Amino acid sequence: MNAELFENLRLELRRGSLIVAVLAQLRAEHYGYALRKALADRGMAIDENTLYPLLRRLESQGLLVSQWREEEKRNKRFYRLSGDGELILAQLLDEWHDINSSLNRILDAEMRVGN
Repeated sequence: MNAELFENLRLELRRGSLIVAVLAQLRAEHYGYALRKALADRGMAIDENTLYPLLRRLESQGLLVSQWREEEKRNKRFYRLSGDGELILAQLLDEWHDINSSLNRILDAEMRVGN
């Protein structure tokens, strides 16, 4: 098997999933490090070089709002979903459930044919 091909396809699959995971996690407010930790604790590790550009892009798209605040004597940028972000997340979750159901039907049909 071509390991490079697999890795490229795995990363492509993961990109969309990360967006949904970040949006879902930001239903509650988090700053960057706390968000990374919360995602990693739930099995969705994300590198900070991926996370911070993603947060900036999602904010520029109007899906997140952020605010600088001092916490523990340090300024931290806190992120949370905007109203539009909540709507988009709901739509993405519906789409994800539909895709997942379709894939399960396809895989189940293949298992029946293969047996």
